[in-house]
Amino acid sequence: MKTLGLIGGIGPESTIEYYRLLIEGYRKERDGEYPSIIINSVDLKKLLAWMAESRLDKVADCLLSEIEKLGRAGADFAALASNTPHIVFDQLRQRSSLPLVSIVDSACEAVQNLGLKTIALLGTRYTMQASFYPEVFVRAGVRLVTPDAEDQTYIHTKYLGELLNNEFLPETRSGIRRIIDKLRQEERIEGVILGGTELPLLLTDERYNGIPLLDTTRIHVRVVLRHLLT
Repeated sequence: MKTLGLIGGIGPESTIEYYRLLIEGYRKERDGEYPSIIINSVDLKKLLAWMAESRLDKVADCLLSEIEKLGRAGADFAALASNTPHIVFDQLRQRSSLPLVSIVDSACEAVQNLGLKTIALLGTRYTMQASFYPEVFVRAGVRLVTPDAEDQTYIHTKYLGELLNNEFLPETRSGIRRIIDKLRQEERIEGVILGGTELPLLLTDERYNGIPLLDTTRIHVRVVLRHLLT
């Protein structure tokens, strides 16, 4: 049996969802058996402070150290239970002694399987403004669009101030749906990547106004399960 090492705590609510979905999916495939999972819950506040200061070197060093802890504890491979820390994923993949499963690669695979060509990306400001999503999607021939600066600020503020504190308010749901409607009208988007693993806890439907809302938590979990089951 393989052992998964999961970097959690970024954020806490989505880490719970990862664990629940991994258990559920594994039991379904293995006749009720349970997977071997080690969770290392890291300090989100510290990581966000470094990101705000553009100290991505500190973010990478910290996450690498936490991944290596998982290796010493017996993990065979690892994953980050969040989109935002993937801003340093390439560095981690190059330096880590453990194979890493990318949420971005997983999301791109899901978009390609659906045959979508123009996709909106929602998440924290770090996720929406960084290059780690566009670099992967451009290679796949997929056009990735993000909200304008004002809407990015709205999403980022709500994400850090509400979603990471386990607050999922109807007015925030309506506000983000308004942004999706705007992108659909202006950019002709065919789908939306919920590029923050708390967003699917707010936008719980699989589709909105006829377009798919791609839950990166569930997408990532499916790919992680493939590694656990082979």
